[in-house]
Amino acid sequence: MALPTTKPEFDAEAYMAWEEEQPERHEYLAGEVFAMSGGTDAHCTILLNTATSLKAALSGKPCRAFVSGMKLRIDRADAVFYPDVFITCDARDRQPEASLAKQHPALIVEVLSDSTAAFDRGRKFELYQQIDTLQEYLLIEQDRQHADLFRKNSEGLWVLHPAGEGDVIRLESVGVELALDGLYEDVEL
Repeated sequence: MALPTTKPEFDAEAYMAWEEEQPERHEYLAGEVFAMSGGTDAHCTILLNTATSLKAALSGKPCRAFVSGMKLRIDRADAVFYPDVFITCDARDRQPEASLAKQHPALIVEVLSDSTAAFDRGRKFELYQQIDTLQEYLLIEQDRQHADLFRKNSEGLWVLHPAGEGDVIRLESVGVELALDGLYEDVEL
């Protein structure tokens, strides 16, 4: 995340109205907004490969994949983010009032970059854990073929399932398997 803008603090509702008028995207956390920067070639390619694979695998299922243009609102954390990719299977996210922001994902995917990796692995993950419907959190590195899948177990604990070159990532939350190699197609490491 970048440095906070000079926009005065406001609540989530004011942010949502303000954000709709902005030419660039901003994330919101507890009264502050943060400008989002663009991604590298590798970041954008991994994001596209992941979203395309998930969309194809979800065809005919009640789940929908969204990319970084769709907001994810976390009321309990007073936050609104733009995850790289997320999937919701919840009927509440198909209602008209959810057309600008979803709230009930089963899976969130973030492609890590040098500037966001610590936040994505730390504080952002803590905030995401406040989403009752979230079952899995997938972090994909862009400088090597590696991903970390965190899955919530039956005791409510988040268990790490790392994946490396040649591995298949099993996303139980949405019943999809992804070959890690396919997520890096056309990426020069």
